[in-house]
Amino acid sequence: MASKPEGQQPAIQVIERIFALLDALAAHQDPVSLKELSEATQLHPSTAHRILNDLALGRFVDRPEAGSYRLGMRLLELGNLVKARLDVRDAALGPMRELHKLTHQPVNLSVRQGDEIVYIERTYSERSGMQVVRAVGGRAPLHLTSVGKLFLAHDEPQRVRAYATRTGLSGHTRNSITDLPRLERELAQVRASAMARDDEELELGVRCMAAGIFDDQSKLVAGLSVSAPADRLEESWAERVKATAAQISAALGHRV
Repeated sequence: MASKPEGQQPAIQVIERIFALLDALAAHQDPVSLKELSEATQLHPSTAHRILNDLALGRFVDRPEAGSYRLGMRLLELGNLVKARLDVRDAALGPMRELHKLTHQPVNLSVRQGDEIVYIERTYSERSGMQVVRAVGGRAPLHLTSVGKLFLAHDEPQRVRAYATRTGLSGHTRNSITDLPRLERELAQVRASAMARDDEELELGVRCMAAGIFDDQSKLVAGLSVSAPADRLEESWAERVKATAAQISAALGHRV
């Protein structure tokens, strides 16, 4: 196997072998035989075969025919997710700063990951008065956040019910939505208004409003939200939040 600089080897040997096999596959456009992969990585053929079989189970490797391998579609799917998140962050930063200048409150960019939203960018100032700051990389349940409700509102009803079953709709505050009928009514309002809100449901004293960001395939890829102390969130910001989300969507190729 190709050597790596000191201190940069994976702690688990099999991970290093996986990296070596993936790198060897990436070096070829056409399917590669087990023998070639074994020689390129200096792995015994039986070892390479076992690892490749496991990678194939996860769709990280494809076997177009017996004894040959190529990179799998799962890598493309994951790469597209990363690309979408990087693109949306780049497109969002300027408009987020402008929205922050208007509201003087934190402006958040979030994406969905499973049953949670993940904060991937934030624009805020020290004088915003927020007591709770959700760090970039922080997570929160979908049903307790304005952006999370946007994603749930775009799900099929059966998927929302499955989410409720999986999570139990646990609450964080006395305002949290913890029963399915109430959540379904809330999501109907989100669909009707194209806006979602968090009324001190995740953190007491903090309210949020959010609008969706769509890509060139009209897929909801992120949410833009403004967070503020409960007594400072102004309804007049709603249209500006929607307009800013639409501006970011347009930069991603979305057309109404």
